[in-house]
Amino acid sequence: MKKLDVKALALALGITWALGVLLAGWVAPTGWCDGFVRVMASVYLGYEPGFTGGLIGGIWAFFDGAIGGMVIALVYNLFAKSGKDSR
Repeated sequence: MKKLDVKALALALGITWALGVLLAGWVAPTGWCDGFVRVMASVYLGYEPGFTGGLIGGIWAFFDGAIGGMVIALVYNLFAKSGKDSR
């Protein structure tokens, strides 16, 4: 079984999550994603509808997603390794 590249998955999830949060912050003033932004603002300090708030949320989300991606890859690789040993 092939291992996951920890850095690649961390960057991919970090960038993807950051773009989603950033765009949600930018469109929230129009009424779209307003509920999502309010919920995520309770997690990401400084995140709010608008241009600057979206940037702040995007930065938080990048690090959050990258750490999550790193943990997922490390856990997957741990189980992929242990599963290979048991055969």
